[in-house]
Formats: sequence, C-alpha cells, structure tokens
Amino acid sequence: MPTLTSEELDRQPERLLDDARRGMSDIGTEAGEPVMLTLPLGKHSGSSTERLELAVTLYERDVLSLGLAAKVAGLSYSQMIDELGRRQIPVVRYSVEDLDRELDFVRTLAGSR
Repeated sequence: MPTLTSEELDRQPERLLDDARRGMSDIGTEAGEPVMLTLPLGKHSGSSTERLELAVTLYERDVLSLGLAAKVAGLSYSQMIDELGRRQIPVVRYSVEDLDRELDFVRTLAGSR
C-alpha cells in the first residue's frame, strides 16, 4: 500500500483518484504520522461482501450516513435499511437529548388543546 506525504499530495492530488481507479489504497502522512487512509470503492474495490461489511461498520460507528453507507455497499437505500434490520442495527437513532426535545415538544402540543 503506497504511503504519500502531505507534500506529495499537495503536488499530486490526482494520484489518490488514479490509485483508487486502479483498486489501490493509499495512506496519507503528515510529519511521518498517518492521517488518512483511502479505500477504492469502484469496480476494482473487492467483493460486494467486503464493501457491505465496511459500509455497515462505518454506519454503525456513525461515520457514514445511511445514504452514503448504501452507496458504499452498492445497495439501494431500502436494501440498506433491510440489511441493517437483519443485523438488528437501528436505522433511526435518537440521542437522549433529541428524544427529550421531541418529548418536550409533544407535551407542549398536548397542553395546547
């Protein structure tokens, strides 16, 4: 897997896309430390199972939205929802704060009758 310094990326930013088109991953470094990893997602990116597992993991960790996870997995939006359901991964995720706000709003509606 090629390693590119930040200086190399500044001079050749197109290299990331070129490598991805060839199915190659890259690690970008700054001051000798890795700061990014690129993964190809096109036709040369590995099996559909690998892409699905990556998409599910990144969605579950809240790195990707549902729509982007579906694209990474090569699935439609509804197929991704079904897949997450099979794995018992919630599609609608509310934080405690969001839920409290929603409940407060509902209470104001109920009180306005």
